[in-house]
Amino acid sequence: MKRIFFTVPTLLFSFTLAFTLAFAVPAAAESFDHSHAAFTALLKKHVVLIDGGKSSQVKYAELQKDRAPLKAYLDSLSKVPEAEFNIWSKPQRMAFLINAYNGFTLELILQNYPVKSIKDIGSVFDDRWKRKFFKLFGQDFYLNKLEHDTLRKPGAYDEPRVHFALNCASIGCPALRDEAFTADKLDKQLEEQTVRFLSDRTRNRYDPKSGKLEVSMIFKWFNQDWESGYKGFEGKTVAIKSREDYFARYAKLLADTPADQQKIADGKAAISNLDYDWSLNGAKP
Repeated sequence: MKRIFFTVPTLLFSFTLAFTLAFAVPAAAESFDHSHAAFTALLKKHVVLIDGGKSSQVKYAELQKDRAPLKAYLDSLSKVPEAEFNIWSKPQRMAFLINAYNGFTLELILQNYPVKSIKDIGSVFDDRWKRKFFKLFGQDFYLNKLEHDTLRKPGAYDEPRVHFALNCASIGCPALRDEAFTADKLDKQLEEQTVRFLSDRTRNRYDPKSGKLEVSMIFKWFNQDWESGYKGFEGKTVAIKSREDYFARYAKLLADTPADQQKIADGKAAISNLDYDWSLNGAKP
């Protein structure tokens, strides 16, 4: 039998290599700031909440002066390897993606500021939501890929409340929050965004004259997200199979009288969609 002898240096090298490989990914995972403190600092400074947070405006002219810290934050997102991202918890991944969408949307506006609407950016051959102007996980990314192919990918997160967290820099959008989304507060933040958005009568309301529930176009564009069997509601396991099921749970926010609220709760209110205001959500200087 042939014997193999290892020298002390060889053994030390092998042990060091094994130790490094075993702890390389966890160590990298801890390096990212999951509090997103840098983004919160910018949002606190440049987002103006209106009517208790039901809507908000952005001081884009002032944010333009803080382009360097915004770019530094966005660069920190772009540097996260996909292998590291994949070992994070689901709330950590989702908070990261929401903040990335909102942050890169702000960057897109600043790249083209002043502009009256995000829809004025680009052209038929240069869709602003398909423009590859940033990187994530070592790949060229664009806003539609981040929203539709990642956050809304069936089986990935299955969380329609994400629509109340993403902001497209428009008045018709749910408010841009004045703080970053974080894993430890994600469920609470998403629920607050939902309540604020559905409480905003400029975007969602019951009209007693027509007997119709007039809601944002979001509920038409992404209707399938509520039809996919969503089961998350305030931490409880409750099956929601349609927009009507969802509106029923928030009936008191959508109508004033008990009778009208009951009509919504019973799913008997006809649904219509309000025009979407694509005007820039910019605050006046």
